Amino acid sequence: MNKRRKEKIMNEFDSLKGIAKPARRALAGAGYERLEQLTKVTEAELLRLHGMGPRAIEQIRQALAEKGLSFASSS
Repeated sequence: MNKRRKEKIMNEFDSLKGIAKPARRALAGAGYERLEQLTKVTEAELLRLHGMGPRAIEQIRQALAEKGLSFASSS
């Protein structure tokens, strides 16, 4: 992924209140570009990303809920 593309992806997650840079980099590195994409993965899957922690998961969960969305269920 070129630097310009990676910066664009990171910027789309900047709107998540308080999410740390390591978590934003983890999302960008995994190819997540939009919040809506995170409805297709479970919290456990995101926690496996280097740089993603419980605090970031909570912030993402809240951002999803504000849009009436949620993580995929772990069935």
